[in-house]
Amino acid sequence: MSIPSSRAVVVTGIGLALPGVATYGDLLGPLPGEGGFDPATGLRGRELRHKDRASRLALRAAASALRDADLTDAHATFTGVPDATAVVVSTNLGNADSVCEATDTIAREGVRGLSPLGLPQTSSNVVAGWVAIRYGLRGPNLTVCNGATSGLDALAWARNLIVAGRAEAAVVVGVEPANEVATKLLGEQSADAAVAVVLEPAGAAASRGARSRATIAGYARARDLAAALTSAGVMEEKSVGLWLGDAAGAGADQLLAATRRIDLEVQLGPLSGALGVLQCAAGAAHLESDATFGNVLATAGGPHHDAAAALLLTP
Repeated sequence: MSIPSSRAVVVTGIGLALPGVATYGDLLGPLPGEGGFDPATGLRGRELRHKDRASRLALRAAASALRDADLTDAHATFTGVPDATAVVVSTNLGNADSVCEATDTIAREGVRGLSPLGLPQTSSNVVAGWVAIRYGLRGPNLTVCNGATSGLDALAWARNLIVAGRAEAAVVVGVEPANEVATKLLGEQSADAAVAVVLEPAGAAASRGARSRATIAGYARARDLAAALTSAGVMEEKSVGLWLGDAAGAGADQLLAATRRIDLEVQLGPLSGALGVLQCAAGAAHLESDATFGNVLATAGGPHHDAAAALLLTP
């Protein structure tokens, strides 16, 4: 499908809630390991009461991304078009702790033991719901829970909504909290991470003077990475200046011409549903720093998963 240049989807805002990482440029490494977001203080506040940890992390990241995109005013009120702004969240373990807590309460005390204040946290779409409620966003609202490729899939779904005219902008959030339940499910401690990016049509971004950090030029999800790369439009290895992904998941002899490779999970720990959105943020940082070094390829999944996904970012 040919997309008019004015409807090409670009990244106009990026926000992080990630301990030890102050800006998305830090994702290109080496990581500072200190500074940045502090969960001990950053997840407090009246507006965050009665919300699960994933939602609180997501709200902090979304606030930074919308501010970065110049879509909020001095009072943190959304200044875009609420009815045409979508929220797409990627999380695989986001509110699993709330669900487990509720089921444990039912087992001990029956349903009468549940608190009405805690029940909203058991909804699978709770994170996307809180982001939409906070900023009054009434466009499409959904959560992608799709394993290793979830973050890249969420970016693709948001892009599709914009290209199809279902939304004029989208807030895409990748979030995974570090808690006991997530650690038990993963078998290791997960990263406490949230990242948000704002997507808009290139024409709309230009008309309001927004800075475009990267363009989503291609995406595909397939059974293996080779098929995903072809479908995403990655035809020449030499065009890739930065590859964000796991070398073990790439398959034989893939992407050897990429001038640089970064595996964010090696640096930050398991990222699950937050991975693909963080890769997008890192890719934007690379393109902003020096676009002459080629495009950015983000990959997730592979031989040890049910599918692989590839996302191509261009200046």
